[in-house]
Amino acid sequence: MNIVAGFGRLYRGETTVDYYGLRKPAFAVSGLLLVATVVALLLGGLNLGIDFRGGVAWEAPATSSLDSESVRDVLDENGVETANAKIQTLEGVDGQRVRVQVGDQPDSVRATVQNAIAEAAGLDVEDVSVAAVSSSWGRSITIKAIRALLVFFVLVSLYIAWRFEWKMALAAIIAMAHDVLISVGIYALFRFEVTPATVVAFLTILGYSLYDTVVVFDKVRENIDRFATSKMSMGNIVNVSSNQVLARSLNTTLASALPVVSLLVVGSTILGATSLKEFAIALLVGMITGTYSSIFIATPLVALLKNREPKYAGVAGQVARGAEMAALFEHTTTRAAQKAAAEVDGARQSAVLKNTSSNVLTHPPRPRKRRRR
Repeated sequence: MNIVAGFGRLYRGETTVDYYGLRKPAFAVSGLLLVATVVALLLGGLNLGIDFRGGVAWEAPATSSLDSESVRDVLDENGVETANAKIQTLEGVDGQRVRVQVGDQPDSVRATVQNAIAEAAGLDVEDVSVAAVSSSWGRSITIKAIRALLVFFVLVSLYIAWRFEWKMALAAIIAMAHDVLISVGIYALFRFEVTPATVVAFLTILGYSLYDTVVVFDKVRENIDRFATSKMSMGNIVNVSSNQVLARSLNTTLASALPVVSLLVVGSTILGATSLKEFAIALLVGMITGTYSSIFIATPLVALLKNREPKYAGVAGQVARGAEMAALFEHTTTRAAQKAAAEVDGARQSAVLKNTSSNVLTHPPRPRKRRRR
């Protein structure tokens, strides 16, 4: 029964989690993740795909005589360094295929390795494809992505500052940068390959993080207006707002994550589409960090910034917990009901006045009495 009641409170937005009180542990966890990101980038860097570093890729249908070891033997025999070679076995509707990626090679070496792979697999040369990518193309994509990122940050800052206030805009930008950096750190730490699909996924993460943050900010602004006449601390306003939208944030994350997990499982594992895997991992990580940052990073930052205002500075240390926080939900519900009732009464009075005015104007005049002569 307690579990059912807990889900009921979660659905109604009546949980009493002290998110503002958890800001220090949350900031510490985020700080550790960011430090790990910096260390991973300095020590190993990102595992850039062939589209960014340039190189050559051979791909051929897998046969009984063509496996990772035989491919490495072919590369060694033709003087191609195998230390950084990437050899994959891809699953597809046409069966398994072996893909080999190495650094840039002369045209003669590309043709020689193509012929050697075909001979080792017992295939025709035409069955072995060769693709060469220049590193300048990857640099062009990187520069465009950075420009798009900067433009996005500027436009988002201006919009949130106009729609809400500059303090919320600053907190939203910090939360989005937090999400992207942690996602990059996970790619660097686990050596996931960074491809153009990954860059697109990173840009998509920004939009998702912003959406979840704006949802919480909208509720914060609503409660700021609701408690405008009372001495309510920003810690209490933040806690009430975060608990009220928690169910919505979780539902949004789950509904968005299910298709991404399907891409990750079906697309990459069953169908062998590695590009879907790279895209899905970045999206999944971004969704989790976006939901986390909107409640544990962005919203507490807004409270800390607004605590400097004279209106909230004197009550900054007053944070309700447990039953006291539950009473705040009753207070907001009562005020909302009173406001709705006042609006209904006002509408009724306006209708009565309008009807009365209409009756007065349309009432036929009384006939004049005839004077006696």
